[in-house]
Amino acid sequence: MAKPMSKAAIVNHLAQEAEISKKAMTEFLEHLAALSYKEAKNGFTIPNIGKLVVANQKARIGRNPQTGEAIKIPAKRVLKFRISKVCKDAVLK
Repeated sequence: MAKPMSKAAIVNHLAQEAEISKKAMTEFLEHLAALSYKEAKNGFTIPNIGKLVVANQKARIGRNPQTGEAIKIPAKRVLKFRISKVCKDAVLK
């Protein structure tokens, strides 16, 4: 299995494709990440890739795997990423 691309490899590839400097592309990616963190509570969509959303998870009863004892897991907020149909179709074809 191939290794995932590093941040430097992504910046290098995108900078060559867009014909801009690596520094400008790095700043762009950092600003995109910061904006996605800030707007996640409202839902942040990256077109043709997916949507970053905050979801509320209900409290539930779980089990301790060692003892089998029932434990209460409290409600919490979680971050989810929903993959777009276009992305699924392109990757899984």
